[in-house]
Amino acid sequence: MLAINWKLNKHKLTNIFYRSRLRLTIAYTTLMFLIFALIIVFSYRGMIWAVSSEQARELSSAVQDVASGESLMMQSNFFPDDLGYRERMFFYAYDNAGELRHFSRAPLRLEGEVLELIREGQVPFSDVAVFEHDDSPDKVIMMTAAYVKIEGQNVGVVYLGKDINALYKGLKKFSYFLGFVSFVALVLAAMAGYYIAGCVMAPMQAAYDRQKQFTADASHELRTPLSVVMASADLLSNDPAVQSPFLRQVLDDVKDEVKKMSKLVGDLLIIARSDNNVESLNMQEFDMSASLRQVLRNMQPLAEQKDIALVGNIAESILWVGDEQKISQLITILVDNAVKYTQNYGTVTVTAEVPRGKKLRFSVADNGIGLAEEDRDKIFGRFYRVDKARSRQMGGNGLGLAIAKDIVDVHHGYIYVDSELGKGTTFTVELSLPKKIGK
Repeated sequence: MLAINWKLNKHKLTNIFYRSRLRLTIAYTTLMFLIFALIIVFSYRGMIWAVSSEQARELSSAVQDVASGESLMMQSNFFPDDLGYRERMFFYAYDNAGELRHFSRAPLRLEGEVLELIREGQVPFSDVAVFEHDDSPDKVIMMTAAYVKIEGQNVGVVYLGKDINALYKGLKKFSYFLGFVSFVALVLAAMAGYYIAGCVMAPMQAAYDRQKQFTADASHELRTPLSVVMASADLLSNDPAVQSPFLRQVLDDVKDEVKKMSKLVGDLLIIARSDNNVESLNMQEFDMSASLRQVLRNMQPLAEQKDIALVGNIAESILWVGDEQKISQLITILVDNAVKYTQNYGTVTVTAEVPRGKKLRFSVADNGIGLAEEDRDKIFGRFYRVDKARSRQMGGNGLGLAIAKDIVDVHHGYIYVDSELGKGTTFTVELSLPKKIGK
């Protein structure tokens, strides 16, 4: 059985280590993905801006040259067939009557688009615009316009444009290449992140294992000397030779402190065994109603010391499947906690029912000091105490609710807390009937 538990524990720890490592890798990879995506987007936009601005500067300079040339040709009424402008650049010159006087044609696939832009007056003066056709991604045109002047008078308009589709295609191909390189880099980064996460978590996991082993060993080793001290104190208390009231008070104080220490050591040992998965659940059918009533009877003397009424609203004969000893321990922790933090003449109510077929719900409610909102999510943490001075006075060590949470977790259930400061607290536990019954 120990060998099986050790293997199960090792498998459990391995899964926890793997999931933590995987979460770190996913977080690192996601961060790198966002960084690479931003780099690609800004790089592409930056290249588009750089190319467009340079082309616009060139076009703005060229349109003035074309307008000057057209002015001279209109004065001499001489219009050659081709002015010899660079490839992909084109222009159309019109007089004030709207008659086309001279042109260097745009590529045939673009000419219809260019003439339509001119007719609709979309080509700007003293500026450069880029036009992209939504239905034809291979039509990207940059155009501008300038007036043709003779002796300061506007005699016509020249529209100058350039086919920049090849530049845009080149930039898009480069962005695809950049995306591919980024994908490869992302895969390598994920592999590196997984390896680094393993290197970082390995010593942490080892330290955590050593801490758990130390807690278990220390708790186990402390039980024997504490038992010896308690036995010695009992022996001295029963010795008739010890008559001094002072010595007897000292012995009583020693026994009280040893009891507190023994409870702390016992709780630590339970926590250590839970962490190491040493103890296996003894799953069997038992009467939950009887267990609840037995806990109430056991806690009755403690409640009577503070004149607290213990009320049980427990359904008859609730048959359930679980580890009866651990369930009883869970109930005891919750009732003990309620009694401790309820003022004199208060009330602690234990309710149990089976509201939905395979669900068991029981609660422990008190009208005690209650909890502040910021403490509700922390009370199940180990060694957490809302009021440390008050907890020490009442003998609390901050492990009871942590143990209760562990018991609920191993039974695959849920525990909730509803509390209001100064008005009381209600702990509700909901358990599901296990699918398989066995040891």
